[in-house]
Amino acid sequence: MQLRPFRPSDLPTLYEIDQACFAPGISYSKRELEGFIRHRESMTWVAEEGKETVGFLIAHRHPTMLLGRIITLDVVEAWRRRGVGSALMDAAEGWARRRGFISLSLETAENNLNAQAFYERRGYVKYDKLDHYYADGTAAFRMIKRLKGEG
Repeated sequence: MQLRPFRPSDLPTLYEIDQACFAPGISYSKRELEGFIRHRESMTWVAEEGKETVGFLIAHRHPTMLLGRIITLDVVEAWRRRGVGSALMDAAEGWARRRGFISLSLETAENNLNAQAFYERRGYVKYDKLDHYYADGTAAFRMIKRLKGEG
């Protein structure tokens, strides 16, 4: 598996993956996804195995503070628990550290226990609960990992 930066031709595939990974109301519209990817403060990594796209991650930098946010981490179901998510998170956390970010945050659905456990193993802690966070009414946890002063 290899990681590479986003290319405009990736958008249809990334949109399909996002729709498959998340339920309606949690997944992004194509317009939202493209907006996050193309934002000047964002970085998107694409994970490939051969010619197959197996996952992607979008991270965003706060425009005036040294804070980062994981917008989405999507891994094709057949590729989960095979290191794809970890490789993508390693890339995003390395990007954030090289830029001197203080922390990285993300939101994950309250009922997505697998994602919460994955992020906790990586050092993220639940910071607060966001009621009715997603369009379908699902609550989310905001999780944060401190980068400055670690290890």
